Amino acid sequence: MTAVLPALPWRQFICRVCGLVYDERLGDVDSGLAAGTRFDDIPDDWACPICGVGKADFEPHDAAAAGARPAGAQAAAITPRQAGIVVVGAGRAGWQVVQALRSQGCTGPITVVSACNGDVYDKPQLSVAVARALPLDSLVRESAAAAAQRLGAHLLCGTHAVAVDVPGQRLRSTRGTLRWRALVLAHGAAPLLPPVLRAAQVWQVNDLASYRRLRAALDGGPQRLAIVGAGLVGCELANDLALAGHHIHLLDLQPQPLTAQLPAAAGQRLLAAWQGLPIHFRGGVRVCGMAAADGPGPRWQLRLAGTAAPAPLPDGHWLGAGQLLRVDQVIAATGLRTPHRLASSAGLAYDAVAGGIVADAATGATSQAGIYALGDCAVVGGRASRYIEPIARQAAAIAASILGQPVIPSTAALPLLRVKTSALPITLQWHGQGSGSWQTAEDSAGALRLLQHDAQGRLLATLVAQRPAASASPAAAH
Repeated sequence: MTAVLPALPWRQFICRVCGLVYDERLGDVDSGLAAGTRFDDIPDDWACPICGVGKADFEPHDAAAAGARPAGAQAAAITPRQAGIVVVGAGRAGWQVVQALRSQGCTGPITVVSACNGDVYDKPQLSVAVARALPLDSLVRESAAAAAQRLGAHLLCGTHAVAVDVPGQRLRSTRGTLRWRALVLAHGAAPLLPPVLRAAQVWQVNDLASYRRLRAALDGGPQRLAIVGAGLVGCELANDLALAGHHIHLLDLQPQPLTAQLPAAAGQRLLAAWQGLPIHFRGGVRVCGMAAADGPGPRWQLRLAGTAAPAPLPDGHWLGAGQLLRVDQVIAATGLRTPHRLASSAGLAYDAVAGGIVADAATGATSQAGIYALGDCAVVGGRASRYIEPIARQAAAIAASILGQPVIPSTAALPLLRVKTSALPITLQWHGQGSGSWQTAEDSAGALRLLQHDAQGRLLATLVAQRPAASASPAAAH
């Protein structure tokens, strides 16, 4: 007779970094682990679906024992209570929604769930802080605690939203489960890295905490930096860090900087304005490898591929015909994409091309009743909504919709675009939607002015690139 072995009890394991609890009984379907998957059977290369650390960063978890620990030993779990409005994300978009709700008369409970500390700051300032001589401490406009107290909101910092239960109107987080009557997703977007760039090896300036760490790593004198991606953030960082005396290698697949945002003439004018700054732009290349460099000198070696022959650079750090570039630090500015975990768990429509949650242009509503999205995580009218200007209008429309008040539609008009490169500030103002050709209205030593008209002659856009009367110099930044 074959002996029947007793069933092993289900165990739980907690991530030391973000606090996610893996329950063997439930598994984690979103990351490919079926219910009943034992922790020992999880592949060693599995990563935490919230913060990305490895399996080795999980430890056994006893929920009952954790609850008995002294205060401060571990963040206390939250328990379901009166269903209120839950906002995921404490960036500008999240706080703007809370402000709009209170301004429009909401007196009910509001809970803000934030993976970061939730301090209020202007994210666009991160890429120009050096050029504008902004001390790091001055970037925070209001502490998270002060904002929560002022707005009467319950703030859960260091808390990751894990999944949305739509029928039960619950949000599962790393601090427990929250009930909601309305859920607002304002959790932003994450850097989109090419496979050859590992998050542990490169800098990604997507929040104040990461920017503080980058600034600390750059203390002590000029360094040789590679910035991968010459879009809006990449160009602003290149300009800013060059003014601090660092030697910049700006790399992009496109032949000109800002190709995705502006006509070619604007990118060419920006390159001309950078003459005299230690910025070396290399277009038409991609990074196909990154490894630690051997010997003394710069610590990283990038292997580049492209159709053009390698151009000699004044610093002499192109190494042979294989296009190897050696640098001290690598900054990735390769775009953003909204993590799809929450959207998938809630069954929300997700635009895979634009990389975000589909939201209604007028109300911010998603494809599920009672759930809204705005800011960096939202896609409106087929476009990622990753600009500051529309956020206040989006927040006001969402607040009115939640409270059952008349909604002033948040239009899907293209926002004003400002490129804050101090060597050549550029402004793109849209007057209408459509396609057309660009004409040069002014092309002088100090300014470039372009106009775009459609086939009927209607003005669609105005671009102005005007060099400051006294251009900033590296010495002026210190």
